[in-house]
Amino acid sequence: MGARRFARLPGASSAAACNPILFTESPALVLDRPLAPGIAPRLAMWAMRALGWTIRLRQPVPERCVVIFYPHTSNWDTIIGLCAKLVIGLRIHFIGKDTLFRWPLRPLFIWWGGIPVNRREPAGFVAAIAREFAQGDEFILALAPEGTRGRTEYWKSGFYRIARVANVPLALAFIDFPSREIGVGDYIDLTGDVAADMARIRAFYAGKRGRHSQNQSPICLRDESETSS
Repeated sequence: MGARRFARLPGASSAAACNPILFTESPALVLDRPLAPGIAPRLAMWAMRALGWTIRLRQPVPERCVVIFYPHTSNWDTIIGLCAKLVIGLRIHFIGKDTLFRWPLRPLFIWWGGIPVNRREPAGFVAAIAREFAQGDEFILALAPEGTRGRTEYWKSGFYRIARVANVPLALAFIDFPSREIGVGDYIDLTGDVAADMARIRAFYAGKRGRHSQNQSPICLRDESETSS
C-alpha cells in the first residue's frame, strides 16, 4: 500500500513516525476545547466535562479512513460518541439498512452521514462502499465490528475488507468506561496478513472496558488464518 501522511507527534519514536503500522509511544492528544466551531460543539464539550469524560484524538486524522469503534456494549456509547463527534467536528458516515432510509427519516439520516445499504445483497456490499471512497478526497466511515451490543464470538469482517479494497487506513476508536475516556487512539495500514493485523488491533484495545464489559466480544475474525489480497 502507498505511504500515508502522518505527522510526527512530540515524544513519538522515530520508528513509529516512519511506519504507521507501529503504535506511537506518546498518548493521543487530549482535547481541552472543541475543534469545531459553533454552539453545539461547545455544549457537547460542556456535557462531556460535566460527566467527567475526556476526549483523546490522535492527529492528524486521515481524510479517508475506516473507523472501528470498540467496545460497544451500551446505548450510552452512542450518546457519548455523538457528543465526542460534535466536539471533534468530523463528517463521519455510517451504514444503515436501506429500509430505514424512508420518508420522513431519510433526509435526516442522510444529513447525519448515513449510507443506505441493501443487506439482502451482501455480495456487492464491500464494492458499494469502496465506490463511496472513490468519489472524493474526503470520506470517513465508522463501523462497530461487533455489530451488536451483546456478546458475539467473532467480529464482522466488513471493516477489514472495506479498508483493504478502498486502500485506506484503519482508525482505532475506543471507549473506556473505567477511565471515562473516548476517542481515536491510532491509525494503521492493513497489510493483508489478517492474523498479524488483528494481533496489532488486539494490542491496542487491551485493557479497554465497556459499560457492560461482560458483553464485550473477543477481538477476532472467524478465520484469521486467511490472507487478504
